[in-house]
Amino acid sequence: MSSSPAVRTARRRTVRIAAAALAAAAGLTLTACSGADAADAKSAGHTNSAAGSTASGWSGLQSADGKESFGAKTGTKSVAAGKQSGGAQPAKARTGSPVRTRTLVDGSTAKIYDLGSQRYRAEIVSDGSVVATMETTGQDADAGLDANGMYVVLTMGGEIHSWMGGEHQGPGTFKLAGGWTAKVTKVGELRYRAQIIGHDGVAATLETKGHDVGVDANGVYIVLSAGGVISAHK
Repeated sequence: MSSSPAVRTARRRTVRIAAAALAAAAGLTLTACSGADAADAKSAGHTNSAAGSTASGWSGLQSADGKESFGAKTGTKSVAAGKQSGGAQPAKARTGSPVRTRTLVDGSTAKIYDLGSQRYRAEIVSDGSVVATMETTGQDADAGLDANGMYVVLTMGGEIHSWMGGEHQGPGTFKLAGGWTAKVTKVGELRYRAQIIGHDGVAATLETKGHDVGVDANGVYIVLSAGGVISAHK
């Protein structure tokens, strides 16, 4: 004997109530959706994932600003990493119109904004989205970024320089462009220190604190990544 529609409806409700009770006991929240809704959600999730990986391989990139100061007696420059933020987001000006726009070596665009007090922000745009930002602190500080093998330095004067190649994986001592030598040591988790050595000894010290850092060393641009990779370009 077959069940009536009313009985089948009651059974379905009983099953849903029981499932909800089990979920509540486990500390979970159930969200009901139709087969079409689930398919739409899966499609949306796939689209979002693809969007995060399309912008010329920029997915998950981060931006950095650095802190840099000169020793009063020795002239030695010390650079430490600052805050970072990243992820693709719609391209829009946060501080009015950019003071200049530059094309980077990978074909992406850097829009540079003057924040005042020798502070600059560079928004790197690829495929219509801001995929990374870099910001100087205004305290004699350049900013550096390792963007999946493209290295970028934003100077405290608002100039930006990018290149590819020339990387060395620390720890170790390496010859850099412009006659500099870098002595890279690991000082902690995602923390590396690089002494930039010239003819007169240590001229600058870069140190990451989980983030990339960079410096303009008299026209030689240097980036030290949080993973201990160092690269320079003249």
